[in-house]
Amino acid sequence: MFLSAIRSALFIAFMAVTVVPWALAVLLASPFISGERTYWMCVGWLRTAMWGCRVICGVRSRIHGMDNLPPADKQSPVILLSKHQSTWETFTYPTIMSHPLAYVFKRELLYIPFFGWAMGRMDMIHIDRSKRNEAFTRVVEQGQRILANGSWIIMFPEGTRIPRGQQGNYKTGGTRLAVATGTPVVPIAVSSARCWPRKSLLVRPGVVDISIGPPIAAAGREADELMREVQSWIETEMRRLDAEAYAESRS
Repeated sequence: MFLSAIRSALFIAFMAVTVVPWALAVLLASPFISGERTYWMCVGWLRTAMWGCRVICGVRSRIHGMDNLPPADKQSPVILLSKHQSTWETFTYPTIMSHPLAYVFKRELLYIPFFGWAMGRMDMIHIDRSKRNEAFTRVVEQGQRILANGSWIIMFPEGTRIPRGQQGNYKTGGTRLAVATGTPVVPIAVSSARCWPRKSLLVRPGVVDISIGPPIAAAGREADELMREVQSWIETEMRRLDAEAYAESRS
């Protein structure tokens, strides 16, 4: 535990030291380069951060089901709906996907110094959670434009990070968007809390599994029904990836 604490402190320091100059570079360069180049410039820092997580903290990853995603040379829109346990997957997903990802997130994150400022330069969907109807209208309007431009949208149906071995309340925002736009959804399970639990700065060494499910057509479906199918796949897969955690939660 002591060694993990030392490693975690070094990792947090590493991120803090690297994010400031990187964010400043993004802010200075973004008026002169395309939105996509700005995105990949930001992903460069995420790759650096996850390299630090692997080297300093000993967190490795295994990815299953990459062949369920459209190939890099195809402009096939998808909406990724993922389990959410940790900061780890929000940093990792853009580094492993072939297409730019547009996160749907609360606008308060834009106010985080340097990190949030750089996020504001990317084509993402930031919403005011206090205005639910207005927020979803914004998601659909921006989502249609982003998908048409060749990016993928990613959402966390549980809405927040969920403790290891537990299940949150799956909300239908992602499947409502999928039905409204006729876009297939791809469910993703991830066991990141095994190494980096929510609301914790302590990062433990280990292996995080990411499992990407087959795409599910949304055209002609009901959002509630579609979300139940997504939830069933994710939660079944979570119990396969991290059976120990779910056995403990039942005991």
